[in-house]
Amino acid sequence: MDVITNDLLTDRYRVGDLLGRGGMSVVLRGRDLRLDREVAIKVLRADLVGNAKYEARFRLETRNAASLNHPAIVGLYDTGSTAAKTGVTPYVVMEFVDGETLRELLAREGALPWRRALEIAADLCAALDFAHRHGIVHRNVSPKNVLIDRNGAIKVMDFGVAGSTGRSGSSIAASSVDAAGYLSPEQARGDSVDARSDVYSAGCVLYEMLTGAVPFVAASAVAAAYEHLGTPPRPPSAERPELSTGVDALVLTAMAKDPLDRYQTAAAFRAAVSRALTGRPDPAPAQSPDTLDRRRAMVAPGAEHSAPVPLLAPPVTKPPDDDWAAEPAPRRPPIWGVIGIAVLCLAVLVGALWLTLGVITAAPPAAPVAVPDLSGKTRDEAAAILQGKKLTVGSITEVESTEADDGRVVDQRPSGQTQVGQGTSVNLSIGRGITQVRVPDLVGGSADSAKNAVADSQLVYAEQQQPSSDADRGRVLAQVPDAQTAVPPGSTITVTVGTGQPLVTVPENLVGKSADEASQLLQAAGLSAVTQDGDGTEPVGQVIATDQPGNRPLPQGTPVTLTVSNNTLMVMPALQSQAPNRAVATLQNLGWAGDLGTLSMAGQATPSQALIGAVISQTPAAGSVVPKIGTPVHVGVGVRQITVPNLVGKTQAQAAALLGQAGATNVTFVDVGTAPRGQAGKVKSQSVPVNSPVAADTPIAISVYRN
Repeated sequence: MDVITNDLLTDRYRVGDLLGRGGMSVVLRGRDLRLDREVAIKVLRADLVGNAKYEARFRLETRNAASLNHPAIVGLYDTGSTAAKTGVTPYVVMEFVDGETLRELLAREGALPWRRALEIAADLCAALDFAHRHGIVHRNVSPKNVLIDRNGAIKVMDFGVAGSTGRSGSSIAASSVDAAGYLSPEQARGDSVDARSDVYSAGCVLYEMLTGAVPFVAASAVAAAYEHLGTPPRPPSAERPELSTGVDALVLTAMAKDPLDRYQTAAAFRAAVSRALTGRPDPAPAQSPDTLDRRRAMVAPGAEHSAPVPLLAPPVTKPPDDDWAAEPAPRRPPIWGVIGIAVLCLAVLVGALWLTLGVITAAPPAAPVAVPDLSGKTRDEAAAILQGKKLTVGSITEVESTEADDGRVVDQRPSGQTQVGQGTSVNLSIGRGITQVRVPDLVGGSADSAKNAVADSQLVYAEQQQPSSDADRGRVLAQVPDAQTAVPPGSTITVTVGTGQPLVTVPENLVGKSADEASQLLQAAGLSAVTQDGDGTEPVGQVIATDQPGNRPLPQGTPVTLTVSNNTLMVMPALQSQAPNRAVATLQNLGWAGDLGTLSMAGQATPSQALIGAVISQTPAAGSVVPKIGTPVHVGVGVRQITVPNLVGKTQAQAAALLGQAGATNVTFVDVGTAPRGQAGKVKSQSVPVNSPVAADTPIAISVYRN
């Protein structure tokens, strides 16, 4: 794949390795030589260069990305085009994110901890809300389009199919099974989409993060679309029982089949996620079927064609065709029936004429209006704005909210920018601040995590301690009030933390003391002593080791093992220069159980007259720690050393004389048979080489030819 003709792009960007490839582009790693930073370079696929459709789509993605400057959206730095073998190739230089996609994270770890899943969902909603407020719907929200850097921050990418509101949803036939797993029902039908389609897809992503699987598993994109259209998703708690009903409601509201039943904005979805993270209930009211029917009726007929579809316009659906049935064959009416029918037709004709004149002379119907976005407005401000738009205030419900939203609109139905008829009532949810919070579940966690959870819930932490098992030291054993209890902000949560058993300190310098003295020191410190024998050179009863070091804190009453010497070992002395009997006495004085008869001795040649008859070498070596009983001792005893002369060619008498002069005491002559001419009676060979230094009693064999 050659998308760039050289490794330097416009003399500014050095092109590196391939990072990934998508449906119409490839992404390469690069470096901005001017600003000295890592970048990602996206270029149109080589086989699509020159294709007007894909080049236009590539430019659209560039424009969309350029308008979205948000910490949770991959930033765009530069655009341009460069020459490649296939033609002039457009490229985009983007922010390089050192991390992995959410798809890769889920493939590796499966379901995420619920708190981490909600944190990622909140950041995803923040990015989508920013895009929606700039008139851009992503349309392809899925784990593969969410990057997570090494610090855990997320970045949303790939606005390649994004666009303004009102365009039809993605083609099912063109979708992969993976992409179809996150399609909203209106996208699956091919209807117009708006920001609520992204809310549905984000709900699917949150479902997968919580359960480790997509909401609907299907063999094909079309099958997945049918699941999104008609199959209710299983609550996440059905897959993970530890999840709360509040988390279930959060996900199922975002994944409602009808857009009117969902969170109406990504901001509303994010607010609900934030409330779930702090244990507060979701204030979104339940929607009855009658309410939904009335809201659908508010959408003015023909609004889809009379004006651009707004950001939160509900999808337009066609009513089903009326049922049709064949009528029975007419019978001939009687004469008075014919006259009656004629009179009836005349009346109908007059009525139709009167209605036609009324329609012609009547004023045209009022044009539909877009519901204003009232978020953050006070009740009076909202009423004034609605009155100016020829709308009215409907029901007003006070709901939990942040302190900043106290007394202000936090939700509305219909949502902002929905097209409705004049005089329509708009129901408002007004924040009343935080009046109740849910007590988090603290039992079993550490005291530090309990402090953080209580602080995050705007509650006050109080602690009392209680003796416990050592395994429960520092852990929460109980809490008051119980978990999930609704209490006012600032309420005190009292937790009981286990202290384990009382701690005492192991005395120092127990090694070297007698077993009795060490046991008394341990008992005085609140510990108990256990003794065991150990092989040692120390006197019997002296402590030579403990299983706990000095100054270590231990639970009161913990047993400490003392290893006490049994004095079965000795340190091997140096025996050199001693006579064998003196060496045995030295060993026996140290406790060795052997005697001169069990001492293993071997002669060892020495040129020193002083060492003849004395120990020259020993095994085991001096300083070795060995058992007193059963240890064999080997010594080399010095004997006179001689130098063997050259005897070959000498007569037997001459050889015997030379060996006698050298001091050899163990000589043997061997007859080797008939001699060659001139060698009769002479030495053929000798067993010890010439000039070898050996002990005087070393056996020497002399081979002599027969006379």
